[in-house]
Amino acid sequence: MSTNVHNVLFICTGNSARSIMAEAILNQLGAGRFRAWSAGSHPAGEVNPNAIELLERNRFKTTGLRSKNWDEFAGPDAPPMNFVLTVCDKAAGEVCPVWPGQPMSAHWGVEDPAAVKGSREVIQRAFNDCFIVMNRRISLLTVLPIEKLDKLALKKELADIGQVKA
Repeated sequence: MSTNVHNVLFICTGNSARSIMAEAILNQLGAGRFRAWSAGSHPAGEVNPNAIELLERNRFKTTGLRSKNWDEFAGPDAPPMNFVLTVCDKAAGEVCPVWPGQPMSAHWGVEDPAAVKGSREVIQRAFNDCFIVMNRRISLLTVLPIEKLDKLALKKELADIGQVKA
């Protein structure tokens, strides 16, 4: 891989919380080295307000975040991805489009905080837990010596990062 900016697509079914948070986190932590997007196989059509609130509370930019279909990233005009990372188990099991650029993929499954029911406190805790895991994994991604790793070593590193809990 070159020293250019690495394009990363985070995939989830609804594209309303986990993948949205991952997009915002990587765009900020990886600024200059990474460019992130997110998409869903069956997008919810709106970003979960709890995800926006949590990102803003942690001083992450939320401007431009939107729930979108993964088809936006499968066409000839889409930016070529270096990495496609699934963040939910359901999306990992779906047949994905063929991504331009033949990106490396890995599964970084995280429980869906948008599916949690209960009090505001319980829901906020679920979003916080998800954020902590995604922030830790993305922090590890941003320090990988990508240019120095061969494909197999890089694939293993991406898979290992997907196992990190916090």
